[in-house]
Amino acid sequence: MQTPPTALPKIATPKIALRDVRKSFGPKTVLNGVDLEVGRGESLVIIGGSGTGKSVMLKCILGLLQPDSGSITVDGRETTRLGTRERERTMRKFGMLFQGAALFDSLTVWENVAFGLMQGQGMARGEAKEIALAKLGAVGLGPDVAELSPSELSGGMQKRVGLARAIAAEPEVIFFDEPTTGLDPIMADVINDLIVKCVKDLGATAVTITHDMASARKIADHIAMIYQGRIIWNGPATEIDRSGNAYVDQFVHGRAEGPIQMQVRNL
Repeated sequence: MQTPPTALPKIATPKIALRDVRKSFGPKTVLNGVDLEVGRGESLVIIGGSGTGKSVMLKCILGLLQPDSGSITVDGRETTRLGTRERERTMRKFGMLFQGAALFDSLTVWENVAFGLMQGQGMARGEAKEIALAKLGAVGLGPDVAELSPSELSGGMQKRVGLARAIAAEPEVIFFDEPTTGLDPIMADVINDLIVKCVKDLGATAVTITHDMASARKIADHIAMIYQGRIIWNGPATEIDRSGNAYVDQFVHGRAEGPIQMQVRNL
């Protein structure tokens, strides 16, 4: 009697997958064949120096930029050729914490947090305000802050408001663009802790771009490094210090000497 073949284990569809994604601006190639997967509920941190393609890759995933070629899928569905209505539906899965918080000066704090709920979903102001107050509470800000304007807040408080806005609609995927830039080390760690907590509470997938290794170590399940438009290393955060990759090792330890050479122009 012939033994039936052993069934291969099913591979879960990644939440986000990039295949050979390329993007150039004139003669300058920024993304040169990016291959990357982000699992459901995973926190992926993308590290790399300035000008290596981190932000362009993020904008391509968000649909703010159209890649020249390659595939980007969300929940197994190709997103690079979506129509306007389908793209809007996909964008509702996303939340975003921008590098500079990007709050609207003309709106109060709670209106900033509730902006997407009211403008994107047409939610009534009263209901949206209740959600905004709850999300502000989730990031450690009380109702007394809700009626203030962004200009009355410190940098750390603005980041918290930005985080509250990012989670307001309880997105499936949250993107963080340099979340600790401009913050002192203590406030940066507070923001890192809040990111971990909020992502865990939502059960969301997180994608963060940063050059802050303290932040990367704190919030990442996996870390990927991009260099010259390609992912040169990808692995568990616990393996970053023994990657066996000279480029990763130089970046992680912040050494001037190594394979990554900064272009310095003599005066």
